[in-house]
Amino acid sequence: MAEEKESTSIPLSQAENGGVDPEDPAKSPPSSPNSSTRKACCFVLQSWVSKKFMTGCVVLFPVAVTFFITWWFIQFVDGFFSPLYERLGIDIFGLGFITSLLFVFFIGVFVSSWMGAAVFSVGEWVIKRMPFVRHIYSASKQISAAISPDQNTTAFKEVAIIRHPRVGEYAFGFITSTVILQRENEDEELCSVFVPTNHLYIGDIFLVNSKEIIRPNLSIREGIEIIVSGGMTMPQIIAPQERVARQNERIPLNRIM
Repeated sequence: MAEEKESTSIPLSQAENGGVDPEDPAKSPPSSPNSSTRKACCFVLQSWVSKKFMTGCVVLFPVAVTFFITWWFIQFVDGFFSPLYERLGIDIFGLGFITSLLFVFFIGVFVSSWMGAAVFSVGEWVIKRMPFVRHIYSASKQISAAISPDQNTTAFKEVAIIRHPRVGEYAFGFITSTVILQRENEDEELCSVFVPTNHLYIGDIFLVNSKEIIRPNLSIREGIEIIVSGGMTMPQIIAPQERVARQNERIPLNRIM
């Protein structure tokens, strides 16, 4: 009789849990439908909140970056003339920024005249004689000349697409000049194409046959934006200028028909 009592005795821990061993999954009671529904709802809610939070980050990130850079630029430009107004006892935020914009505008008007061009040439001659400063000035001038509204011989001529580094692969570049290569049979026209590698002032120069160059319908500024952004501002469709011209010629005919 004592042995039967010992065999039918239940441990105290199991007695508290209703006689079920929590470590044995086979003996554990099945989960209720309410708990499963609660877990599913929590998972869906967590996924929805996470997705909406990431959407908010994606939307606000470019806005925050744009605002930060714009605010930094305004403070930077405002800092040129704001100390002068502070000495005069005028404390108006943005007044130095407006003064700087007007100063840049009048500099552009002055340099456009023959006297301003002469003064600018003398200053540029002095800067180019400085050992370290002349390299920084030359690199900066190449970038400014590329986006200058007054295109000259040193600026980028066109945006070009060349086959590089091998057949089937293409690279963006800028046509800077043309050269005639004299051969025994016939002369060949080559275009000097500047292909940026890291920045606009660091790159390789290739001499490519003008017939093998693809001239897309992109402006110089659009090409620079593509290079600087790492291709993130790439348009969905790029067409050669010849094809765009032919399409524009066909549009009036189709409208007439």
